[in-house]
Amino acid sequence: MRSTTAGHTDAVAKVHREPIDAAAIMKVKHLHLRARIVVEGFFNGLHRSPFHGFSAEFSEYRQYAAGDDTRFVDWRLYARSDRYYIKRFEDETNRRCYLVVDQSRSMTYGTVGYTKAEYAATLAATFAYYLTLQRDCVGLLTFDEAIRDFLPARHRPGHLKRLWGMLDRPATGQSTQIGSALEEIASLVKKRGLIVLVSDFLAPMESLAKPLGYLRSRGHEVVAMRLLDPREVDLEFDEAAIFRDLESGQPLFVEPDVARGDYLLKFERHRRELSDVCTSLGIGLHTFLTNEPFDAALYQWLVQQVRQPGSGAGFRRGSAGAR
Repeated sequence: MRSTTAGHTDAVAKVHREPIDAAAIMKVKHLHLRARIVVEGFFNGLHRSPFHGFSAEFSEYRQYAAGDDTRFVDWRLYARSDRYYIKRFEDETNRRCYLVVDQSRSMTYGTVGYTKAEYAATLAATFAYYLTLQRDCVGLLTFDEAIRDFLPARHRPGHLKRLWGMLDRPATGQSTQIGSALEEIASLVKKRGLIVLVSDFLAPMESLAKPLGYLRSRGHEVVAMRLLDPREVDLEFDEAAIFRDLESGQPLFVEPDVARGDYLLKFERHRRELSDVCTSLGIGLHTFLTNEPFDAALYQWLVQQVRQPGSGAGFRRGSAGAR
């Protein structure tokens, strides 16, 4: 009889291509398998990345930052990389990360064969698996108009499976209350850590700026992963149609050719305001369309983490295992 692990390995080998096509990943039924395929495919592609040759070093080192003790600089690693790295201590190698995932009604929109909510769940599951392999503690908060699930950040047997189970529940919420969710996570998480927000952020900016600022004031590192359906970006519909607000249920007759110009202006204004708020607060903002590869999201985030002194991110290949 073949083991489950062997089955996972075969699935990874069979599905993975370069790049990892989102549509192909989303055809895999089980969420945990999607996450494994993306992460294993990502690791398989590391040798073609700018980090080639440093996967082992990043597990024990971080880039030098002003104020660090120069006695801990590894000069041999400097000679190889032309960059300063110092030895990380134990409290730097294991951090706490919370995935905050939007499951409101607006996330149930999708024109590519799956919804933003399904893409978000897969992306969050992928991050959780990767961070668990990093031996980091991972927690989860899901929300719509209220907090749906909260799982404290831990790293122990069975924890990842429970987290995946929460992510696999369908989005059934109505309105979005992302501000309340951010305030809740700030009150629940006492120790400083990494907060990864996964949402379309289609909410008034006044409901976002203050709670985002509060998170940062508590010393948390915050990364915003904005997910959008391609049609939300270009409004490329050929014929007039009746649109329905996913959160209020209000119908609206729209002629795309007439409405497109005004829509794109407002969309761009909101994008710019969100970008300005994140920049002013030191929040990393990444925007992805739901037809883009999952490993691109993982790669972009890791590039930011490695470039950010003291972030504690790195490439450690699963020595602790994930359950």
